[in-house]
Amino acid sequence: MWLLIAFIAVPMIEIALFIKIGGAIGLGWTLAIVLITAVLGTWLVRTQGAMALGQLRSSFSDMRDPTEPLVHGAMILFAGALLLTPGFFTDAIGFSLLVPGLRQAAYRAIRARVDVQTFETRSQTYRQDPHPSDPQGDVIDAEYHEISDTAQNDKGSSGWTKH
Repeated sequence: MWLLIAFIAVPMIEIALFIKIGGAIGLGWTLAIVLITAVLGTWLVRTQGAMALGQLRSSFSDMRDPTEPLVHGAMILFAGALLLTPGFFTDAIGFSLLVPGLRQAAYRAIRARVDVQTFETRSQTYRQDPHPSDPQGDVIDAEYHEISDTAQNDKGSSGWTKH
């Protein structure tokens, strides 16, 4: 139900803001602002996403709970989608999700509602082939015989093509 309300309310808010702001500052400035926020938002999402990915890798290598970097990465990804969507309301929400303090507060609010029982990692073993040149069962044993072009032409047309 909430998703339906969001899909109806957000476009209505965006249309109203486009009409009000476009009427106040003009079409050119409105389009310029939309373009600038998309470019600036893309750059911010890229830099903050790289930092979040580095924190995620660090948590995996240190065997720490990766929940926080994962949630931050998801919020940054969602912010990027909102910033690429044309509109003032979605840009405001997208830019607010790029503020680390607000993301931290949102993470704490989500964490208070979700109870994580355990966190466990398992090391993954990789099998090395003793002989890389050995295809290990990828060989198909078969017999063949060659069909010459003249033998095929002697039979005549198959009827599928016109001469």
